[in-house]
Amino acid sequence: MNESAAGVMKHPGPDHPITITQNGKHVRVTFAGRVIADSTHALTLTEASYKPVVYVPRSDADMSALRPTDHRTHCPYKGDASYFSIVADGRSAENAVWSYEQPYPAMAQIKDYLAFYPDRVDKIEESLNVRLVQSRCLEEFRAVG
Repeated sequence: MNESAAGVMKHPGPDHPITITQNGKHVRVTFAGRVIADSTHALTLTEASYKPVVYVPRSDADMSALRPTDHRTHCPYKGDASYFSIVADGRSAENAVWSYEQPYPAMAQIKDYLAFYPDRVDKIEESLNVRLVQSRCLEEFRAVG
């Protein structure tokens, strides 16, 4: 069901906190046995009491597997969301991916990022980002040494 795209912009605050942080992990999204997104540059958006959502840069997604749909929703804190279906190997997942093409200023970090519904893809894996761990260990070694 589409929500009205016309709405008042609200700002995150103590009554409705929203934080966006670097995820720090290797994120891989698969569907129909195919890797749809693979990133070490994902963000995690934590909003009020909702489950955190992982956002992957479009540049780390296989956009050829995504088909834009007419579905739209509006969030008073983030703006208007557009949706994509995933089509791969004879399977499809309707409106499985969303994106804020022009997010409100407070959410500008998620522009050009995609989020995936966990129940509409095969798997969203988050694993240790080995390069990040190696880099931090090297920094600590240099600081001590």
